[in-house]
Amino acid sequence: MYKYNEFDEAFVRERVAQFRQQVERRIDGSLTEDEFKPLRLMNGLYLQLHAYMLRVAIPYGTLDSRKMRQLAMIAERWDKGYGHFTTRQNIQYNWPKLPDVPDMLEALADVEMHAIQTSGNTIRNVTADHFAGAAADEIADPRPVAELLRQWSTDHPEFQFLPRKFKIAVTGSPNDRAVTKSHDIGIRMVEKDRQPGYEIIVGGGLGRTPLIGKVIRDFLPAQDLLPYVEAIVSVYNLLGRRDNKYKARVKITVHEHGIDTIRDLVEERFAQLRPEFGGGDQELLAEIEAAFAPPAFRDAATDTYEAAYDSDPVFRSWADTNLTAHRNAQYAIVSISLKAHGKTPGDATAEQMRVMADLAERYGHDELRISHEQNVILPHVHKSDLPAVHAALKDAGLATANIGLISDIIACPGMDYCALATARSIPIAQEIATRFDELKLEHDIGQLKIKISGCINACGHHHVGHIGILGLDRAGVENYQITLGGDGTENAAIGTRTGPGFPADEIVPAIERIVYAYLEHRESEEETFLQTYRRLGMAPFKAALYPAEERADAA
Repeated sequence: MYKYNEFDEAFVRERVAQFRQQVERRIDGSLTEDEFKPLRLMNGLYLQLHAYMLRVAIPYGTLDSRKMRQLAMIAERWDKGYGHFTTRQNIQYNWPKLPDVPDMLEALADVEMHAIQTSGNTIRNVTADHFAGAAADEIADPRPVAELLRQWSTDHPEFQFLPRKFKIAVTGSPNDRAVTKSHDIGIRMVEKDRQPGYEIIVGGGLGRTPLIGKVIRDFLPAQDLLPYVEAIVSVYNLLGRRDNKYKARVKITVHEHGIDTIRDLVEERFAQLRPEFGGGDQELLAEIEAAFAPPAFRDAATDTYEAAYDSDPVFRSWADTNLTAHRNAQYAIVSISLKAHGKTPGDATAEQMRVMADLAERYGHDELRISHEQNVILPHVHKSDLPAVHAALKDAGLATANIGLISDIIACPGMDYCALATARSIPIAQEIATRFDELKLEHDIGQLKIKISGCINACGHHHVGHIGILGLDRAGVENYQITLGGDGTENAAIGTRTGPGFPADEIVPAIERIVYAYLEHRESEEETFLQTYRRLGMAPFKAALYPAEERADAA
């Protein structure tokens, strides 16, 4: 895991000191709210519906027990005892008081964390595959590259005032768990003629104009990554629209100019930039890679795991859904669900954070990851320790066996917190999860990803949900549109709208009808919802959603 050097430490401390002075000036009235807004956004502080919200960066989703315990302490001391993990592998505190924020940032700096560039029209927190460094299907660990990008982009003088926010995701696996095709830049590690390199994707994004990114380079040699990424952002900074914030993202720039024109401009700029790097970035990358050396895996028998799996049906159910194959056959990747039925997706109490920190320290080589799916990962757990880990998680309310199932819902904060939201997300997610738990159907249904957004900005990634739900305001009444067939993997697709939306009290029954239509039409228990949808199309689901008389009225 990367550790701060003297420059990192001094830089973060200086930013905290600057912001402390800015907060003092806001409180004493020297700064108006309009003057203070760009300063607070540079430090991850938003003003939400009811209070300020502080968004803390967890670069590429990686942290250790010390950091997690500090996040727990901050939640208890300056918030309401919990934090909310987001789809950008960050954590948000929803109730800080303005005078306390500098102290929160100081506490973060004590454990090499910060909130810099978690907001604003700049390059945001670089995200990565949450199984990085552990997955059996991985070509290479993408986190050193993500750290290189983090260092390059932090306070980059050219890119602090881009036309709009800019997001980068990196994966080292052919199975894309980082949603790279829905990012401004997606980076996929590939090999060509046994040489390492990258497939570069540009112009993805969700929001009011959802677009799948386009490949701008199918193979970029590894040593050329940083100048090529800088070339892309540089071209966007010049061409990106500043007259309309809804058309300012790079996806619109690519759409308006065409990928071929953008590619030509990027290649031209890349040719100018490449000599300027002179290999210094590769020297830095080598130093970074040393910090991500694999842990010292232990060699031990796994019979305790097999015995528990054979004898304990509760443990077996959890193991079947919440464990993923590790590159070391004696180990497993543990996904800890923050989606207990009826709870707020992504929320963890301070006590739960401490439990996860303890488990990482004792059983997980002191590593944790935050997933974009709002869960927490123990990437390296020896199979012999899994029964003990499960027991501790169960005691803490963290052993819900639902990873990838219908109750493992991504949901934005919605109108319960967000000033931009037009509908609630959290209650809808809670109601869906509770309903299918009552029906005892979710394990029969199998893999099914529901994603919910409370407004068109799509922070809940609803466009790439197998079932996507978008909450909107219709003449002062919450109305929920449904999309089907979205996919955030390497086979990325934008979901298709089913038809008219549903009021809040009808959305859960509507989801039930979709699910029952799937169960009726699937060819076997092995055929997933997405496979059934791709085989049959929209028709059977639309027929289930809108009875004949309703379809006639809608027509």
